[in-house]
Amino acid sequence: MVLAVAPHRGLSSTEARIRLRQVGPNALPRRPPETLWDAFLRQFHSPLIYLLLVALLVDITIWIATASRLLPLESVAIAVILLLNAGLGVWQERKAEGALRALAELAAPRVWALRDGTFAHVPSADLVPGDVVRLEAGDRIPADGEAPAGANLTVDESVLTGESMPVEKEAGSELFAGTLVLRGKAHLTVTRTGAASALGRLAVLLEQVEEERTPLERRLDAFGRRVAGWVLVIAAAIAAAAIWAEGLGNLWQIVLFTVALAVAAVPEGLPAVLALTLTRGVQRMARRHAVVRRLAAVEALGSVTVIATDKTGTLTENRLEVRALDSPDRPRALRAMVLASDAEPGQGTGDPLEHALFLYAAAEGLDPAALHADHPRRSSRPFDSTWQFLRASVMEGGQVVTYLKGAPEVVLDRCAMPELERRAWLDTLGAHAAHGYRVLGLAWFPGEGETGLTWLGLVLLWDPPRPEVPAAVRAARAAGIRILMVTGDHPGTARTVARSVGIADEVVVTGAELDGLSPDELRRVVRRADVFARVSPEHKLKIVAALQAAGDIVAVTGDGVNDAPALKRADVGIAMGQRGSDVSREVADLVLLDDNFATIVAAVEEGRSTYENIQKFVRFLFSTNLSELLVVAVGAAAAFLLDLRDTAGKILVPLTAVQLLWINLVTDGAPALALGLDRNPGVLRRPPRHPASPLLDPASLRFVVLSGTAKALIAFALLAFVPRWLAQPPEVAATAAFLFLAAGQLLFAYPARHTDVHPPRNWILHATVALSFAVQPLLVLVPALHAPFGTVPLPLSVWLLVAGGIALSWATAWGVGRWVWAFRAPRSPRPPRGAQASASGL
Repeated sequence: MVLAVAPHRGLSSTEARIRLRQVGPNALPRRPPETLWDAFLRQFHSPLIYLLLVALLVDITIWIATASRLLPLESVAIAVILLLNAGLGVWQERKAEGALRALAELAAPRVWALRDGTFAHVPSADLVPGDVVRLEAGDRIPADGEAPAGANLTVDESVLTGESMPVEKEAGSELFAGTLVLRGKAHLTVTRTGAASALGRLAVLLEQVEEERTPLERRLDAFGRRVAGWVLVIAAAIAAAAIWAEGLGNLWQIVLFTVALAVAAVPEGLPAVLALTLTRGVQRMARRHAVVRRLAAVEALGSVTVIATDKTGTLTENRLEVRALDSPDRPRALRAMVLASDAEPGQGTGDPLEHALFLYAAAEGLDPAALHADHPRRSSRPFDSTWQFLRASVMEGGQVVTYLKGAPEVVLDRCAMPELERRAWLDTLGAHAAHGYRVLGLAWFPGEGETGLTWLGLVLLWDPPRPEVPAAVRAARAAGIRILMVTGDHPGTARTVARSVGIADEVVVTGAELDGLSPDELRRVVRRADVFARVSPEHKLKIVAALQAAGDIVAVTGDGVNDAPALKRADVGIAMGQRGSDVSREVADLVLLDDNFATIVAAVEEGRSTYENIQKFVRFLFSTNLSELLVVAVGAAAAFLLDLRDTAGKILVPLTAVQLLWINLVTDGAPALALGLDRNPGVLRRPPRHPASPLLDPASLRFVVLSGTAKALIAFALLAFVPRWLAQPPEVAATAAFLFLAAGQLLFAYPARHTDVHPPRNWILHATVALSFAVQPLLVLVPALHAPFGTVPLPLSVWLLVAGGIALSWATAWGVGRWVWAFRAPRSPRPPRGAQASASGL
């Protein structure tokens, strides 16, 4: 039931607020959020954590069975560390979810609703029954309602019915929330909102959709599993050797140690750090007016080799003004400018082009609103990129008169005129377009028809290029990204605008020329042409497919309903936030809040920077894991061969399970998070990264192997030097090695972040490293921590030796880093016009 409302004024703002309080927001029911307890328990859903929990259970069971009076300090310490890690994971997830919710609100749909007699751009969630909403092609219907008299809509209802065939809607027809307007325009009177709407009743089906993990997360998971497999093999070998040497009497200790080694060798905090870093990247993009709708886009942006962009509003300001009217019948041409329009005079809705025409007509003495009222529309054909014109048949002086407006070549072909005159107008059109004007053709017909028209001339519109675009184009080209202009405008206009912003304009290809090309010819054309004019969305889809077939990674912009296939096909689909249709925003990976090409380049920079930060903390974490693995595996083997034992008579192992987990989960976690906050201003000086390139590229792998091995060798030197030359017991040597590995690893964050890109100072990293560095000596200086962490007091000489080892390991890692990045093999992804790059897998 529709509540009472004045149809020509809509609801008042006061009445709308009252009804909103009564019926609630126009939003679908949401699944209840995950409880804090469930989120905490999910942190333990990992095969390796399961192993550690089993070992912990075994230790506690043995402690209970033996009725020991001593606390199982090692198990307590491991449990505390696991709880701390789970708590950190929950905190990171909640922070990331909050950030993404805030970003979702930026991209929330808005609609034109009639309030207080004028159309206002309001959030879709604020609609109430009785609202009058303006709909046009490409809009997602925001609520259930009725089509008014004179409505002629084509609607896609597949989201509700599953039927792919569009449905024609006439006056009085019911329209349903969530369905898509394909053609036509109307003023919808809202009847049901939110959970009461047709889509709200099906909301339970939407709750079954699972969140998709990003490709990087899947690759990282597979990578971690492969590493874990090798580590488990090594751990099993160590366990077998320990059982052979010690027998089964200490089996539970051996099991606890080997499982802890397996967990420590794979950085368990990596998924949480990855999620937070991706979220930070998304937030940075939002601050630069690019809202990411899918996290996978953050990764894909770093690999983009081609950006296929629209012209109007993206490269230009979309601030149109009519510069001239070239017409043989100026009074009728002015009427055609006003009447052949789907915009609402004086309401602020519709295309900026339409309002530019209204302003020009008003300046010439016409009243667009009065002209619309005096010429009621009989029928119309809305503009579509397929036929490239708009027709309006109106009543004029008691007779039906038709006005057309559209692409000049198309309108000219529908006019009755001598061929010589047609060619003269085409020459005039080319001359105007060559000066950068956007040109429209006008025609009329005494009756209702679309052929045999009378030509009314050309409208010259000026849309200046955005001043920041030339610099953005230069930055993109320097980054190895090729820029294509794909526009529906005249070739001459496209060439002039391309030249003014720095896009190569030597070859301009039209949609008509694309139609006659074979797939092989099309692939050759898209490799040499940078400007495509008079193209339809179908042509845009062909261009994207041809570029991808040639091996390019393509980002494409779009704003219309017909752009959706190209946006979905592209590696990164980019929709316009201000002038884009609902459907284009829904299928896009990225939404530009300001419709600006420079924002695309900024998003590419942030995408590359985010991936660079991920590589930094992966280098940092895996260099630690490698050194730990070498120290434990080789140290345990050496202790067995040399029969090195502690004061209790057990085989001396360099690091205990608690020490391994402390280094891996506590010491490394905070610096890794801080590395995710780095800024990398030099990433646009690199070519694009191939999407199949390994997470640890050859240079990073060399850094991990060389620096991790060097650190392990210094630890071995401490283990050997302290007992032999300083005459200290083995426990002192083991404590010195632990302190060296824990504290020395913190300084590895600096060589891990300085590659061929030199980030500015990261004060959060400095503070994190300093705080973590200050905590490490407490494990030795505080007596209460000796038992759980297996440490003993150190004499001054050993402290000095540890400090020297830390300085030497940092200098070695820094030198290795400088050598690795200085002699780094140049990247070989596809340059803007080069051949396809090859890359190895992860």
